[in-house]
Amino acid sequence: MASSEVDQKFLGRFAKATDRSYPYLASKLYRVLGLSVILSKKLVRARRLRRLDTTRDTKSLQLYHHIIFLSREGLYLLEEYILPMVENTRTHALKILCHKLRASFYHIYVLFHNEPSINQTAIPSYTPSTAEKGKAPVYRNSMRPSPPLPEGGPVQNIGPLPPGLTPVSIPKPSASFLLPAQNYIPQASESFEHACKLADTHLSGSHPVRLSVKTEYAAYLYDCLHDGEGSRRLAQSAIKDVYNAQEGMDDDMFEDAAELVGILGKMMKRGLGGAGSQGSGSTPRAGNGNGNGSTPSSTPRPGKVDKFEPDLPGTE
Repeated sequence: MASSEVDQKFLGRFAKATDRSYPYLASKLYRVLGLSVILSKKLVRARRLRRLDTTRDTKSLQLYHHIIFLSREGLYLLEEYILPMVENTRTHALKILCHKLRASFYHIYVLFHNEPSINQTAIPSYTPSTAEKGKAPVYRNSMRPSPPLPEGGPVQNIGPLPPGLTPVSIPKPSASFLLPAQNYIPQASESFEHACKLADTHLSGSHPVRLSVKTEYAAYLYDCLHDGEGSRRLAQSAIKDVYNAQEGMDDDMFEDAAELVGILGKMMKRGLGGAGSQGSGSTPRAGNGNGNGSTPSSTPRPGKVDKFEPDLPGTE
């Protein structure tokens, strides 16, 4: 996601590369980097707390609110400031990374604040009995907005109230003050498709930024769209592109690519049942000096970040 170590590494490099010539852009990149670092810890905790009851005022609910807030701020920085400045840059890796981060923030929206919710495991499903049908709606996730209610609220369907009991309106979703609860899947899917198209056009198959785009897109297809076949097919295609790439890479980029290829290798087996998560040959191995190593290229190049040569509008 937006908390990927590879994304953070390249984001920091580009921020440093633009610090002198484009300080305004660099400041925004540093801010997104800071949000990403904080988000990485929050997302790890959220995975562990996913099964807690989010209808209560617990730490897990506060954690979800914090994740949504950080994602909203990061997306705002990207769409309002960074993307307009890098849209015409000749440093394709920076442009693609920014589009990928945009998709990542929408991915978080889909996971934690989508309507309808794609997370059916946060709170056990509840089916109302025949006697309960027509009464107040059942809440399965506090971050989802309530369905439209008849005028006057649901209390008018349960008969007269006991003496002294005042009708109480059902509260709004707990996170609605941060972000409207709606279907973010179209924006997320469009953002991932656009980032993938740019990566396929401008980056080599073994470039870590391109692999990062494909890795998260495969996870998004599996977790949010429940498209296991599409996720496995995308992961397999990305791995093939790595081994077919002719460009060289330095040791640092090689390690990043090897780590991401290993993750993609595991994604190829997700949902198959019984298949091991470790795939043989799914991670590139370093060469041993005799030409037998299965590196994407036999000639490494110096480890330098792409020179930033933008055609930017005024960034003062």
